[in-house]
Amino acid sequence: MKLESIQAPIKNHVLADYWSPNTAIHKFFEYDYHDQAFEKRAAYLAQRAHDQKELTAIIRQYMEPLGLSSKASEHLKQLEQGAMVIVGGQQAGILTGPLYSVHKAISVIALAKEQSEKLQQPVVPVFWIAGEDHDLEEINHTYTMQGEALKKRTYSERSRRKTMASATALNKEAMTQLINTIVRDYGETAFTEGLMEQLVNVLNDSETFTDFFARLMNQLFKGEGLLLIDAADFRLRQYESKPFTRIIQHTEEIASVVTEQEEALECAGYSKPILATKDAANLFYVEDGERHLLERKNKLFVNLAANIKFSQEELLEIAEKHPERLSNNVVTRPLMQEMVLPVLAFVGGPGELAYWATLKNAFTALDLQMPIFAPRLHITIVTRHVEQLLQEYQLTVADVWDGKALQLKEQFIADVQDDEAKRQIQAMQQMITEKYKELAGYLEEQHLYLDKILVKNQENHLKQFDYLQQKIEQMVLSKHETTIRKFMTLHNELYPNDGFQERAYNPYQYFNEFGPMFITEMLKQHYSIDKHHYLLYI
Repeated sequence: MKLESIQAPIKNHVLADYWSPNTAIHKFFEYDYHDQAFEKRAAYLAQRAHDQKELTAIIRQYMEPLGLSSKASEHLKQLEQGAMVIVGGQQAGILTGPLYSVHKAISVIALAKEQSEKLQQPVVPVFWIAGEDHDLEEINHTYTMQGEALKKRTYSERSRRKTMASATALNKEAMTQLINTIVRDYGETAFTEGLMEQLVNVLNDSETFTDFFARLMNQLFKGEGLLLIDAADFRLRQYESKPFTRIIQHTEEIASVVTEQEEALECAGYSKPILATKDAANLFYVEDGERHLLERKNKLFVNLAANIKFSQEELLEIAEKHPERLSNNVVTRPLMQEMVLPVLAFVGGPGELAYWATLKNAFTALDLQMPIFAPRLHITIVTRHVEQLLQEYQLTVADVWDGKALQLKEQFIADVQDDEAKRQIQAMQQMITEKYKELAGYLEEQHLYLDKILVKNQENHLKQFDYLQQKIEQMVLSKHETTIRKFMTLHNELYPNDGFQERAYNPYQYFNEFGPMFITEMLKQHYSIDKHHYLLYI
């Protein structure tokens, strides 16, 4: 396994500017990303240190059913004693979701190790599972490679209700069928049987999307002691009672400053990532596992579609007595994390970076400080087969991202077409057209008006020529199928759906090919949070 760092074009405007000095985006964040920022943030947290015993107990209680490793126990002890955290999170996707979920976890772990050494004090990695999210269409599928073709594989069960991932029971038969289909696409290897057994065993121990996700993530990262917590965990929700109260008391101010900040972001040349409004409550009300977004109207918190109405006093009472009935959105989740965890830095992707750019004044509204934002690692896995194809066609990974593999495929197809057969068919078409024209002239002289029949008859003949041309082209392409497949393999392995590999595939196709130690070897590499893109050759 070899790690290479390359300069890749950053297509996301906000992320590109975040890594560039003297750009407008920096005024929307509390800290620039450098060592002095971590020292300053650590000093800030030291001044605001509070008892973390209850928080530690909640995380321990959540993780014990998953299997608590000795390294995780060590990190829990450090957290209890006041350690800071690096936190990142993701929705509970199928088979851990796209690879960037794993990349986020690796980013959190790598940054926690780095800052522990630099600051000479414990920094603990925490993964915040967004189990409260209800958009199951975002997490119910994954992509595979079947031959050289890209396939979308989707969990067949659908819910009519907007239930949270942590409240949505899995149909284990449907999920088993999906896993079978996915692994069948991967193909049989020496590791397939063990992989299937592992996945089915974990599934049988899981009840919800979040259960399944958390157990798989714990298996992958328990050796590193990655701490896991579900945003929708009941005990965590009870712990969040007072933070919810603070949010409700300042909801109008939060909505106002976020809306203003987003408008300022647009004026600075960026987009509006949240489309915030001053009437937003930035909270959901949870009923029977289903989330209902609240907004403020006439001094009430309402969701008219669900016939929900609360006064501020009633919502504050819910926060005090039943905080499990409340849930955060993209605005309040970072605020909640800051009130619950001693966050040294938050690890997020380009999308999260954009909406965090609207939140600085929302932190201030709650007498909080925005933590350091650490962009997650970007990693592309290059298998031996793909590396050989790159060498064969003298391409780089960046060339494939630029579409050059597809360009070579189209050029190759153009070069192998049978031009002589095409010329002869075109000549026959021209001859037929001329003969029909002669016949039409003759029939007109004889006062035999068969224009419509002639046109239809000619169309039928021309269709047959088109059919013949297509069949010749298909046979030519079939003759050169192996070469064409190579170009498509390069594109779909490295740039599926015209996007980075990490946005499509999950890690289990690599476990199937390279074995269960793949993630262990991946974690042995030295990563640094910066603007580079890592290529991992295996």
